[in-house]
Amino acid sequence: MNLRSPFKPAVIAGIVLGALALVAAGCGSDNGGGGGGGGKVALLLPESHTARYESQDRPHFEAQLKKSCSDCEVLYSNAGEDAARQQQQAEAALTKGAKVLVVDAVDAGSAGAIVQKAKAQKVPVISYDRLITNADIDYYISYDNARVGKLHGDALVKKLEQDGKGSGTIVQINGDPADNNAKLFKQGATSVFKASKLKVGKNYDTPGWLGKNAQNEMEQAITALGNGGFVGAYVANDTLAGAAIAAMKSAGIKPSTRPTTGQDAELAGIQRILNGEQFMTVYKDFGIHESTQAAVVAADLAKGDKPSSDLFKDKINNGKKDVPALLLTPVAVTKDNIKDTIVKDKFWTASQICTKAYASACKAAGIQ
Repeated sequence: MNLRSPFKPAVIAGIVLGALALVAAGCGSDNGGGGGGGGKVALLLPESHTARYESQDRPHFEAQLKKSCSDCEVLYSNAGEDAARQQQQAEAALTKGAKVLVVDAVDAGSAGAIVQKAKAQKVPVISYDRLITNADIDYYISYDNARVGKLHGDALVKKLEQDGKGSGTIVQINGDPADNNAKLFKQGATSVFKASKLKVGKNYDTPGWLGKNAQNEMEQAITALGNGGFVGAYVANDTLAGAAIAAMKSAGIKPSTRPTTGQDAELAGIQRILNGEQFMTVYKDFGIHESTQAAVVAADLAKGDKPSSDLFKDKINNGKKDVPALLLTPVAVTKDNIKDTIVKDKFWTASQICTKAYASACKAAGIQ
């Protein structure tokens, strides 16, 4: 039997060429290479009890990545303050074909294992917010974290001097000792206190950045020093500050009489500043600066491009190498400049801050 195709040779050739073109187009959109293509980007965050990660870092990173690389896909994971879990999440992301890892490490030291596995697959790693130490990371994007601690210290010293308490005793509640940033915050603040007349009566490192730990620490400090035995508190972030303030209240201490620092400009922290319970916070705009810059760099890497050298004007030695670093500038925020920083930048809107309980405080601060 003589079977002949109903199609002419020219038609067959056209069909074959068209099919090949479709296959090539499909491969181009999936392989994460250059020429406008994208790939999978893993965003690995350390925990969720600090409000910033879910309310600021993640959504702004995802939005900017979509703008910078429409073909890119975010593989998001939160480790829940578990270093082993974060390593498993990183391995899962690599198995799923992640072309870039953006890692905010639970533990600065053990995260080196994540970097090693990524590098074995030629996947670049951006150390985000917290510096991963002794590892071959490609880029570091964060704030000048020693400066963050100095902002805390300078603001607290100045406030206490103005109140005539510049030679008093303070409580120092630092962050998680496994977080390299916490070490830098502590170093920055301590350098200021040593140069002042203040005395640190009790000094704590707070495992896991957990509020319950900070509350226990402040309770211990009050027991040891007495209700009247300290004039203020350096506290490393707003979550811990809220817990320390709760301990003061439980002990019958009016928080407004003990200036307390914080960090991250959490909504609750801003509201405490407005009503006088917390003295200040350090504002680091994760949305406009840190997370969006990380997304821009991740998009370049996912497309096979090299990020702009203009972004990485600094270098940080992490014990392994001098890492190209983008270090952003933090800002100290008190009641006097909430309107001109937090509200102006739309980090939190006036309506978010000025709920019924804080309406009069907002009016007094000129926010509404």
